[in-house]
Amino acid sequence: MPELLFQRGAVLCYRIFDIASEVNLERAQALLAQDGRRLKLGRAGSEYLQLLNPPLTIELPRKSLPVRSGAVTVDVSARVFGYGAASVILRVPIEPGTSLERLIPLADELYDSAAVDSIAADSIAQLRQMLAPALEDSHLWGQSESYTVVFAERIEGNPSPAKLLAEADLARLLLGEAGERPLSERERADVLEHHFSYTEDDLVVVDWNAAFVYEPTGSGDIPDLLEIANAQLLEFRYYDDVLDSQLADIYRQMASQRRGWRSILWSPYKVLARKVLVTLMELNEFIERVENSLKIIGDFYLAKVYEAAVKQLRIGAWQASVTRKQRTLAQTYELLKGEVDTDRALTLEATIVLLIVGEILFAVLSVWRQ
Repeated sequence: MPELLFQRGAVLCYRIFDIASEVNLERAQALLAQDGRRLKLGRAGSEYLQLLNPPLTIELPRKSLPVRSGAVTVDVSARVFGYGAASVILRVPIEPGTSLERLIPLADELYDSAAVDSIAADSIAQLRQMLAPALEDSHLWGQSESYTVVFAERIEGNPSPAKLLAEADLARLLLGEAGERPLSERERADVLEHHFSYTEDDLVVVDWNAAFVYEPTGSGDIPDLLEIANAQLLEFRYYDDVLDSQLADIYRQMASQRRGWRSILWSPYKVLARKVLVTLMELNEFIERVENSLKIIGDFYLAKVYEAAVKQLRIGAWQASVTRKQRTLAQTYELLKGEVDTDRALTLEATIVLLIVGEILFAVLSVWRQ
């Protein structure tokens, strides 16, 4: 195959943050006036994917991004999700005529670029300030999710997907392996395993940290789906961390409580049980919001790509971890509720005993006075 030359394309760098427990997207759109628009998938088959509360897209000022070859001007946009996630997208243009061998070092640099992180951090701070009235429980989680999409619209010679997979070293591109030593066949096969083509002119390869999208129509639906999957991953990671902290705090509070005579009148676990119940309710609401943010109602091309992304990003494992800790929290609540009920029963019994003793004393005093 002749040298692969990109004539039109960009490297899309995503940095995704958790900024709130919930975002009122209608209010956020009103705050932005004409500067925000809701996401809508447009290619054939998109009707099989339902966005029940489409995220809000915001165009931000262009930035100068320093890279090894020199500074490059990049388009910056943000996307806000109703369940509290927000992503910053940097669109780094691929210079026409760039070969695959020249693109690999650039992709490798952008995968973990501190300069990209810095621009994303500044942009998310600006975004939080702009949308403050629409954010419920505004915060900024200390961790984030990153993903990169090499988006090619035109490649010289219009190679077929089969030719690209067979002859272009896309595995090295997605792994950012700029060295001269070739990858093993096993590693190459693993990276390219999840590839899809809807026509004879397009190709998608989904890996865990990056994807290659060859889309001559210029449709951004595939990158948008990959972004949605990464936002869901971030949210499950965030709530997994929240549950770890809350479970540790609950166990610490349970261990610090001491039973004494006062527990006959007041349960030491009542406040804690209520706190656990509120956490369970919030968690159930969160899981419902994330799971319902994108519904698949058919086995179409976009659905297959999305499901491959979910698998590669291991969203199922994080979701299972959250669900497991949710069950642990529910069991803890039942234990605390049992303790509270026992204390209430003791209080009731103590009250009855006191009433009986009072009646006896009253009767004795009446007899004595006679």
